[in-house]
This record gives sequence, structure tokens and C-alpha cells, in this order.
Amino acid sequence: MGIKSDRWIKKMALEQGMIKPFIPSQVSQAVISYGLSSYGYDIRLADEFKLFSPQEGQVVDPKAMEPGFFRNFKGTVCIIPPHSFVLGRTVEYFRIPRNVFTLCVGKSTYARCGILLNITPLEPEWEGFITMEISNHSHSPAKLYANEGIAQVIFFETDEKCELSYRDKKGIYQAQEGIILSKVKESE
Repeated sequence: MGIKSDRWIKKMALEQGMIKPFIPSQVSQAVISYGLSSYGYDIRLADEFKLFSPQEGQVVDPKAMEPGFFRNFKGTVCIIPPHSFVLGRTVEYFRIPRNVFTLCVGKSTYARCGILLNITPLEPEWEGFITMEISNHSHSPAKLYANEGIAQVIFFETDEKCELSYRDKKGIYQAQEGIILSKVKESE
């Protein structure tokens, strides 16, 4: 297993549709950088958000997330209140091959402002837009820029294909199109 280079990522994106749309070089003039980098791909934040705004005393339950806890917002800039978070999604749609696993890490430009990002790994044969949680840990409102870089995806290719992929286990977030709230698989 090893981290994959820009050449491998470009080949997989162009020949197998692993990343769409795919930007084959780093874009960094007057924006938070995005596109292909040396050993990863810098993903962009789409212009649609779910702003967290529950009423005081309401309990957040990951097994039964209340859609009313969020307010939909669309725009080129999103402001996160102090000590709060928003949900966002990527501009890019991913199709992860069966012998590939990824890790996602937030960009340091945002981390240096107290804005932290949580994205779970993209498992083998998962596909969709990535839903991400973006937290403002500062005491001041924080600004997010749509259509600019938000995180980097690092790709690991294994020597053999996994026995059970995300598609095989019928994962609940497979082929997600928008910003998807937390949920659990219903009992069969």
C-alpha cells in the first residue's frame, strides 16, 4: 500500500472518472487553492450549506437528526457563528475504486483561523459528493468561501482489493447527491 502521486490521481480521474469535475493543476491565484497537488487532490466547497441552529435545550441525536436543526443557505460566502458549525458538500463527485482508500484533511489556511473540518475516510467503492462538517472554534464569526479549496484528499492504493466494499455492504451514504444529515441503517 502506498500514497499515490499526482500522475496516478490524474490517470484515475481522467480514465476512470474518480473525480468529476477534475482540475488537473493547482489553482491558487487570489483563492484558497484547489485542484491536483503533488500527492493529493484539494477539493472545493460547494455554494450550498446547512447552518446549525437548534433551539436551546434540544438534544442532537446522530441516530435521529432533526432537519429542523438546520437552515438551508446558498451563497458564495457563508458565515459560521462563533462556536458553531455548518454542513457543506464538495463541488466534486467521487467514485472510489475497490482497491483505494482515502483520508481527508482540512486546509491549513482555514485551520489557522480556528476553522476545523471533519470528513470521514472515503471507503473502497463509495461514491458521491462528500458531506463535511465545518466548525468555527473561534470567538468571532468565521467566513467560508464557496468554490474554493477546503480540504485535501489523500489516496492510498492497496496491493489487493478488499473483501467487502462500501457498495457491497450497501452503505447508507452511497451515491449521496446533496448535503446528507446523519442517519443509521434501518433494521431489516
